[in-house]
Amino acid sequence: MSKNYVIAFPRIGEKRDLKIALELYWSGESSYETLRNEASNIRKKHWLEQKESGIDFISSNDFSFYDNILDTSILLNVIPARFKDLKDEELYFALARGNKEAAACEMTKWFNTNYHYIVPEISKDANFELNSKKIIEEYKEAKSIGIKTKINLSGIITYLGLSKSVDNEDVYLNLNKILSLYVELLKEISLLDDEIIVQFDEALFVKDLDTKTLSLIKPVYDTLAKVSSNIKIVVSTYFEHSNEASKILLQTPIWALSLDFVHGSDNLLILDDIKKSNKVLIAGVVDGRNIFKSDYEAKVNLLNIIKQSIKEENLIISSSCSLLHVPYTLDNEDKLDTEIKDILAFAREKLKEISIISKLCFKSELSKSEKEEVVNNKIIQDKRKLSKTFNNEKVQNELKNLNKLQRSDKYEDRIKVQKEFFKYEDLTTTTIGSFPQTPEVRKSRRLYKKNEISKEVYENDMKEYINDCISFQEEIGLDVLVHGEPERNDMVEYFGELLEGFAFTQFAWVQSYGSRCVKPPIIYGDVSREKELTVSWATYAQSRTSKIVKGMLTGPVTILNWSFVRDDIKKAEVAKQIALALSHEIDDLQKAGIKMIQVDEAAFKEGYPLRSSNIKAYEKWAVDSFRLAVSKAHIDTQIHTHMCYSQFNDIISTIEDMDADVITIETSRSGNKLLKIFKEVGYKKELGPGVYDIHSPRVPSVDEIVKQINLLLEVLPKKQLWINPDCGLKTRKWPEVKQSLKNLVEAVHIVRNAKTS
Repeated sequence: MSKNYVIAFPRIGEKRDLKIALELYWSGESSYETLRNEASNIRKKHWLEQKESGIDFISSNDFSFYDNILDTSILLNVIPARFKDLKDEELYFALARGNKEAAACEMTKWFNTNYHYIVPEISKDANFELNSKKIIEEYKEAKSIGIKTKINLSGIITYLGLSKSVDNEDVYLNLNKILSLYVELLKEISLLDDEIIVQFDEALFVKDLDTKTLSLIKPVYDTLAKVSSNIKIVVSTYFEHSNEASKILLQTPIWALSLDFVHGSDNLLILDDIKKSNKVLIAGVVDGRNIFKSDYEAKVNLLNIIKQSIKEENLIISSSCSLLHVPYTLDNEDKLDTEIKDILAFAREKLKEISIISKLCFKSELSKSEKEEVVNNKIIQDKRKLSKTFNNEKVQNELKNLNKLQRSDKYEDRIKVQKEFFKYEDLTTTTIGSFPQTPEVRKSRRLYKKNEISKEVYENDMKEYINDCISFQEEIGLDVLVHGEPERNDMVEYFGELLEGFAFTQFAWVQSYGSRCVKPPIIYGDVSREKELTVSWATYAQSRTSKIVKGMLTGPVTILNWSFVRDDIKKAEVAKQIALALSHEIDDLQKAGIKMIQVDEAAFKEGYPLRSSNIKAYEKWAVDSFRLAVSKAHIDTQIHTHMCYSQFNDIISTIEDMDADVITIETSRSGNKLLKIFKEVGYKKELGPGVYDIHSPRVPSVDEIVKQINLLLEVLPKKQLWINPDCGLKTRKWPEVKQSLKNLVEAVHIVRNAKTS
């Protein structure tokens, strides 16, 4: 008999049903009761789909209106004081989205994924109470349609580890209070059925935990596993290996350990420990983070290695993590090239994969259609290795024969030539690149994509916008201009649409947070540049002014980290291909007279591995990719980069290694504190610390920006500094952008005059 398991299932729905229901409720167009009914319909559909796909262990409490960590805060009554007068759904959504009286709780990325969670705020006088209603109701709801679920809960140690203390105290001081509530919760759960499986998600266990945090694991799970004899406890980790924590868990009375063998291959190293413990191993072998079809033969071979240590009766086949991180189904993708579609599997398709792989592993009887699926899988995998759709011999040969992997000129020599060539002043003013995407711009781009307006009409619309952007920047006296990027819907998608090796879907939405969904590009094959990407737009903008106009590109690592990346070659190789393509674009830009070029690496930090032992390898290929991308730049071509990350202390040497001439960074909220690390390491290159926060509609005054610049000058000399906003201005409105930039230019004039008078 096959035994299989899904960590958790997407909740946004096949056609973003939950998003639609949430936004109707938030806008006042539907009632909370209507929202609850739609949520119930979504849950039932998802439970039945998993059951019909042959999944044995299906979750309840993996559904959420916004985020499971937020749900845990409600479960435990972890409510910041500013929300104390709110209740029920009003409280729940205020925590996530804020209201007129109070700001929302902080939201941040879930480890190194593009999903976000709501950060719990814990105070020393927190009034912890148990509110188990959601968990109990959803279990009963599933049982009413004939499905006995496992119950998913946030692990206590992970929940606290991801929390922040409003009193600057150790969040783990609250562990015993929360543990007592979890004991109470398990007692309630034990009354629901004769036997119940409870899955605790301890994603934090894949991090490099200190001794103190590791010491909490055994007492917590000793306590939880002994609450009731009819509860079987699973502890689930994912995204990398968790060997230190796993070895401790094996010493507790938990029933099973769920491990990721896709992204955490080092979990193989503790198989003998699991064998000695006689615990059940839930082996995550179907990738829950990526969308490429499982190679059945390779997966069975991996499971055969695992079976050398783990008895069959102690082995269950699973997704590597929650399927929340992949789109819902391929069924609606009727415009996707058939050959590309054949190598993909979204959440619904992964259910079938898990079922078939478990049958193959345990030698269970396959249906006729499943046998055909196994045969087709082998054909598809073999074809993928040879097909010219996925493999470009020209790109592969060019990479093999590369003899220039980085710029040959030293920074000290380059900057002298560049200063003479461009003749820019100290405290040069510029922006990061994008200007507001107006409804008119979006409409024109949309109509062009639908073939409802001609290319000529579309390009004229974009050129009119560029004209306005250039005129405005000249009018207020910005030193270095940008074209505003009206032609770009997204900083990654735009490039993916013009590069070979990328595919785009119609409905492959993935939840990022709440009702916010993203549709990442798919890198399915070798990447190449067969036509120019930005040259015509940049040269047009430059033709409208005598001032410098920056060329604007998205960097190879950011393109990689914000896409679904092919899994048949290493990420480092894909990044190298993208970098090679961009290097040709940079060469053509400089030949066309665009000599100042910004290569944005907004997502450089996001791709960092969770384990410190893997960071050096990532930094090596990530830096190498950036260097390759800019390797063709001449000595008088100035390379800028932008990084949207405000904690550079741990990667300052990596930033130096990237060897950009100018880096702009997001720093406005930290004054000059962040810059001190640049001074401490003796950073010599030029730097553009953001002087105002673009994430707020608020317009900074001239005095505020003057103060901010003076704070910067306390740390670094003016000859090293550029003055710019924190980030791109795409999401802002024109009135606030215009006034903010006018104030920025005026502030620089005041500081320059003060320093020279």
